[in-house]
Amino acid sequence: MDPTPAPYLIRIKGHLGPTMLAAFPKLAARHRGTHTVLTGLLDQSALYGVLAEMEALGLDLLEIRRLTPHRTPPGADHRLSR
Repeated sequence: MDPTPAPYLIRIKGHLGPTMLAAFPKLAARHRGTHTVLTGLLDQSALYGVLAEMEALGLDLLEIRRLTPHRTPPGADHRLSR
């Protein structure tokens, strides 16, 4: 299991409200069309935790993708790409 955090994008069917989003405090959420997109840095353990929480809440997972981080100089903001 890789302990290094990596940027992930997770697409869930439907719009999650504030109560459901509270289950994922380390992820940023956006509504895209009829879906909710969560993004954030997760190590493998945290990723499995997010997936288990989604299953426990009965959410429909549509997509999960590991993103490639932009190369940024040390100390700069960490941005994600698709």
